[in-house]
Amino acid sequence: MKRVMLIAMIFALTLSMAACGQITDGGNSSAGTQPLSEDTSVNSLESTQPEASTPSESPSSAAENPSETADGKVLIAYFSWSGNTQEMASYIAEQTGGDLLEIQPETPYPTNYSECGEIALAERDNNDRPAIANLPESIEEYDTLIIGYPIWWHTAPMIIGTFLENYDLSGMEVYPFTQSDSMDTEQFDNSIAFVRENAAGAAVHDGLFARPSNTEAIDAYLSENGLVQ
Repeated sequence: MKRVMLIAMIFALTLSMAACGQITDGGNSSAGTQPLSEDTSVNSLESTQPEASTPSESPSSAAENPSETADGKVLIAYFSWSGNTQEMASYIAEQTGGDLLEIQPETPYPTNYSECGEIALAERDNNDRPAIANLPESIEEYDTLIIGYPIWWHTAPMIIGTFLENYDLSGMEVYPFTQSDSMDTEQFDNSIAFVRENAAGAAVHDGLFARPSNTEAIDAYLSENGLVQ
């Protein structure tokens, strides 16, 4: 009888341990995935491949059908390589009611990180102005330009200079926004100086430097500058 009871106890203990093991495995299987990295500054090479950029609105239609806010018409023009600046631009458009325009290079940048970095460095060193495929004929119907870009080689990509130099921005209110992997404030300052240099006649305000996920900082900047619809 004792032998039978002992066998029964061992069997019950075995079933209990198996059940505990299943619960633990199930809990571990739900571990969260790491978030996507930010747009990286091209000089801090990473192995992460960029995401394809899918604009939420046709660039040409944005310029042709401007949205009006209490303070005038707002255009959010942006260049994005990996998709993170695009994410930030889309959020800003939602908060301001402005129109989105993705700046698309005539010759697309390579999706390979190192190859793109080499081209970007050469463009910066030569102070190039890469051609834009979808450049609107005019943006004069807008009163406010919110312009976004990633940090490339310690400053803004040269294609931002192409966009700004193409227009007479006299009287335009310009608000730059950017982010990078390193979030280096000196590089941010360099990019703002580049925007001011190329936006002749415009009132270029202090820019926004925040990660796309930091919506609190983005909201605060838009509110402080009277850009919320």
